[in-house]
Amino acid sequence: MKKKALLISAIASNQGKTLFSMALLHHYKNSTRPYKCGPDFIDPQFHEKIAHTPSVNLDGFMMNEEQLKWIFWNYFDKDVAIIEGVMGYYDGMDKTSSAYDIAKTLQLPSLLVLDASGSYITISAILKGMYEFRDDHTINAVVLNKVSSQMHYELVKRYIELELPHIKVCGWIQKNLDSLASTHLGLDLAELQGDKLSQISAEVLEHINMDLLESVMLTQQQSVSEYPFEKIEKRNELCVVVKDENFSFLYHDNLEYLKELYREVRLVDATKDESIPQEADMVILPGGYVESKSAYNRIKNAKQFQTTLKEHAKTKKIYAECAGFIYLGESCDEKQMSGILPVTFELTNKRERLGYYKCELDGVEIKGHAFHYTRPISLPKTDIQLYKVSKKTAKDGGVRMKNIFATYLHTMWRVSQLPGGKNGYNYLRS
Repeated sequence: MKKKALLISAIASNQGKTLFSMALLHHYKNSTRPYKCGPDFIDPQFHEKIAHTPSVNLDGFMMNEEQLKWIFWNYFDKDVAIIEGVMGYYDGMDKTSSAYDIAKTLQLPSLLVLDASGSYITISAILKGMYEFRDDHTINAVVLNKVSSQMHYELVKRYIELELPHIKVCGWIQKNLDSLASTHLGLDLAELQGDKLSQISAEVLEHINMDLLESVMLTQQQSVSEYPFEKIEKRNELCVVVKDENFSFLYHDNLEYLKELYREVRLVDATKDESIPQEADMVILPGGYVESKSAYNRIKNAKQFQTTLKEHAKTKKIYAECAGFIYLGESCDEKQMSGILPVTFELTNKRERLGYYKCELDGVEIKGHAFHYTRPISLPKTDIQLYKVSKKTAKDGGVRMKNIFATYLHTMWRVSQLPGGKNGYNYLRS
């Protein structure tokens, strides 16, 4: 059976793939499932806001090929799948995590968004290099961004078709779009309101041949393994997930996995000072932001939340990632946190960690991703070390104390069986 799917990539970041992805998600809203290549939490929030459907991360480093196929097809419950790539098409090949790896494994058609500003014949040379770099890629279409006029587009298109007749040139995006003149496409989701979003999408797709594009998107459904992960054993427990504007870095599949693992999953909003239920067996604090001034202001007066979290921590389990780790500590610079763990942090001016890491505990190897600007300046003795795939060991990866586990590492729990499960860390085993 054929469905419509398209992986959108480019030769690098800042070429327009997010803009084009956003326009297509709006065009197909209510009938599309969004996906994001790699360990990204920001783009999926954009995707969900636009498509009204949670976006699913596809990660070739954390998942093997059978797991990747299962995740993709398990969530492909709409008419169309739009998959936004990461960086350039081949970036991440060394860790099997590139858009190329995802497209090749899932046999998804790939479209490149190319910045055509200040060039015409050279665009063909760049595209030819991309096309010939690997024989098993799935590149078969292109959209040209920042084009000055119809004449400019026809000129670039002519040379692409001369050099690469198999590539479908699906159209162009005008440079200096009116709708983007006062729009910041960064972290401000509030800017993507209905009328504004409709205007952006209409301008982006104005010169796109949608019939040609949809012919590119036709995809044959693959056969997948029945369930290529450790079998889930249902736990008769209540799991509380802190999920709000601060603690928002939560993979959609992680939340779905928890619903399969626990009897009940309940969401708590710390920014609204909601309490941790007394009957909770597990509390999960995802990543996000607590160290910035605006984020801290949202949570510094959440006394009821903090009090009930401390009470829970006395006898019951807590699992925390990144911002959750920081919040469990005593302070970050002058900002007071919960004080549950004897750890103090500082916010630095440079990025402390970015990339894929491995963590090995009790003979279990966990793969994940870390990205943060804070670092512990006091840390109790811990055995949590993060091993950079290509760099040195970092001994400040987290803290494991009694019933609490806190780490800088973001992981995919269905793959690593966290939190809980047969292959999880011993401290979480029943």
